[in-house]
Amino acid sequence: MRLIDDIAALPLFSGLSLSQQEALTALSRRQSFKKGATVFSRGDGSSGFYMILAGRVKVFQLSTEGKEQILHIFGPGESVGEAAVFSGAMFPAYAEAYEDSTLLFIPRDSFIELIRNDPTLSLAMLAVLSKRLRMVTALVESLSLKEVPARLASHLLFLSAEGGAAGRIELDISKGHLASLLGTIPETLSRILTKMTARGLIRSEGSRITILNRAGMDALAAGERKL
Repeated sequence: MRLIDDIAALPLFSGLSLSQQEALTALSRRQSFKKGATVFSRGDGSSGFYMILAGRVKVFQLSTEGKEQILHIFGPGESVGEAAVFSGAMFPAYAEAYEDSTLLFIPRDSFIELIRNDPTLSLAMLAVLSKRLRMVTALVESLSLKEVPARLASHLLFLSAEGGAAGRIELDISKGHLASLLGTIPETLSRILTKMTARGLIRSEGSRITILNRAGMDALAAGERKL
């Protein structure tokens, strides 16, 4: 596929004119990353940002003891590292390929110059940054105010709504990574899943989870019910 076709297929750029997409094509380039490869590290200078064409990218923090806290796993069509680009600061977290991935690298200086000449692009980026801020705010609220069962219930309800199938979820990340995303450890996650199953809230079969009692899960997510 031509690079301009890749760019036109990205939700962030799909509404741009042909001339705008051609301008982006001239300054962008594809980059391939094998699973586990570093995309950028915390403290690196932000020379540009990435759009995911294929695969997934994990963004995470590391504690001084080396414990990993996953912030988010981004997929095709999403951007990674754009906030640091606009602030001109260093990347505040780590990013690595969660699986073999193809990314579109967009250099910072060239992109900012393009925005100066065509403010339409800045409105699209503002929408992305606003969505990212809401996501981070929800994560901070969940990790600081909710107990682990409530975090897990909220996440499963979100996945269920996003997937569209009535109550059925197919986890596309390992349970170890899910535990990290929720700010806990795999053993605790397994115990909570077992309790949810025993209480008739869910059915868990490997990577497949089915929500059996949505009202009960809603109450658990809201902190109105305990396991």
